[in-house]
Amino acid sequence: MPIQKYGVLAARALDRRREGSSDTPHYQIHLTDNAGTHYRAAVNVESQQAPSELLYLADDDFRHPMTAVLPPAGSGWTALASQPGKAGLDFIRGNLFDPSAMRLLPPDLPGADNDLADLLDHYVQRAIADPTAGLYIFGQRFGPEANIPDKVFGFRPGNGVHDIHMNQGNSGKFRSDNGIWQDGALLVHLPAENRWVAVFLAFQSQAWHTDDTTGDPVDTAPPRPREREEPLRIMAALVNPAGPAPEAETVTVLNASPTPIDLQGWHLADRNQHTLPLPAGLLQPGTTLTVPRRDGFHLDSQGGTITLLDPDGLKVHGVAYTARQAEREGQTITF
Repeated sequence: MPIQKYGVLAARALDRRREGSSDTPHYQIHLTDNAGTHYRAAVNVESQQAPSELLYLADDDFRHPMTAVLPPAGSGWTALASQPGKAGLDFIRGNLFDPSAMRLLPPDLPGADNDLADLLDHYVQRAIADPTAGLYIFGQRFGPEANIPDKVFGFRPGNGVHDIHMNQGNSGKFRSDNGIWQDGALLVHLPAENRWVAVFLAFQSQAWHTDDTTGDPVDTAPPRPREREEPLRIMAALVNPAGPAPEAETVTVLNASPTPIDLQGWHLADRNQHTLPLPAGLLQPGTTLTVPRRDGFHLDSQGGTITLLDPDGLKVHGVAYTARQAEREGQTITF
């Protein structure tokens, strides 16, 4: 069953602690919200299930429509519904980043800038030093633990968030944590620079194609994709067409493979998971197809996602765009 207390913590970072010698090492962050409530964020830097090194991706200029629906900075804990179109995260369906761009880092090694704790330190120390910086920690809440001090920072009551990583595609003893739209992450908002930073973590043992209801691994699916190996890709979208309604929104796809692709059974999906079938027929190598919107499929000019699904319903490619990218009428967004 999915994790029980999914949500996001909006707070300010006060301190951090590295744990490199425990059985399950974490990078610990001490935070407080505008009401003075204290929290601890326990970020995994090593997996209990082999292989032990975590996959990570750090985006120094994260742009995604979900940042526009986050709770106010410093507002504390907010429970989130695990469903599309809201603030909840899904590494597979939310098109937050390209999974093939994730890399491996060991948890904690001697020396500088060579492990996952160093990477987290780079961003968290920056947030601690900047009183305007806000942290958004996605995961599962623990506590408040009445009359029990926090085991790392000592504040009372013990209270915080963990599972700050991908929370689907698990097997073995962690299979019970699987669910969709409940993934964890760490986001830093730097208002002075009008910039977001995002850090995404996943375990090597997790699958990258999961059931759309349970989040369990799809055992017959291929592993995490390698960079730029998609045969069919989303290249562009006309989200805010010129002229009166009904607007002629379109999505353009490219056959990047060396062979023709039969489009029978292929679909596009929008941010709310409404689908649009691609017209049946062969798409020749190196050619594009512009697909007009119809049925319930919708490209929201306030920001959204577009996902390409193969005939088995598996994600092949996905993109996201923000309201700022869509604000100019008649402008085609390229990906």
